[in-house]
Amino acid sequence: MTASKPAGLDVRWHAGWPSPKHDPAPEIQVHAVDESTLILRQNMSVHFEAPFLFLLFGAERALLLDTGATADPAYFPLRATVDAAVADWLDLHPHPSYALVVAHTHGHGDHVAGDAQFAGRPDTVVVGADLDAVTAFYGLPEWPGGSAELDLGGGRVLDVLPGPGHERAATVFHDRRTGLLFTGDTLYPGHLYIRDLPAYTATVDRLLAFCEHHPVTHLLGCHVEMTTKPGDDYPRGTTHQPDEPPLEMSVGHLRALRTALAEAGGRPGTHRFDDFLLHIEDAG
Repeated sequence: MTASKPAGLDVRWHAGWPSPKHDPAPEIQVHAVDESTLILRQNMSVHFEAPFLFLLFGAERALLLDTGATADPAYFPLRATVDAAVADWLDLHPHPSYALVVAHTHGHGDHVAGDAQFAGRPDTVVVGADLDAVTAFYGLPEWPGGSAELDLGGGRVLDVLPGPGHERAATVFHDRRTGLLFTGDTLYPGHLYIRDLPAYTATVDRLLAFCEHHPVTHLLGCHVEMTTKPGDDYPRGTTHQPDEPPLEMSVGHLRALRTALAEAGGRPGTHRFDDFLLHIEDAG
């Protein structure tokens, strides 16, 4: 992990509180990487998963990646937070019918719980998280082969890449404007749960090949679960992580992940490395 902060990602993420019920921080921390790129983190005191969400603005529509781990807006006011951000954007960039696409890196509960908050929202599409919905919406008939494009307008285009292995309909997004690669739960500084090893390995190879031919500035996953000490992690269920490393990772970390997979040799169980842990499920 690098100690320096890249431009736009110079932020100290709130990582819970010793006593969650006394946490003075808001339920959602919002950080602007730039005017049109927001990172949201659910407060660990609300839910230990503390997932990161991403809100990207184009000229014609915005994209919200994931909806967090809590359904009740009283505890997790995601819709209100997104609506306020969209209103701020439209104050500067008026548009008569600005749309919102709510999509997912994958369909696990800590990434889709807030979907219902967007039911009935005007000019909004909530993309289903199952494989049929994902392939139909993006146009990926050869899944897990191929790729697609999602155009937000004004030249902001995202590459949509199949990313199964952690979850069968997992999807990775590359933002051509910023060079950010949104890796979901495929890669982040923490516990990497591999449920289909061949599919996961193929995804990592696919992402490495993509990075060879496209500008990628940083990789952003959806959790932080390591400490700043190499190989040291916070156990699942932790609600206060005062010694977190940065969220952002590099293509070098992706290469290290591929090397780690080779070293693990397909053996089920937990394999510990400096920047992440591999948890390989037994295929039998």
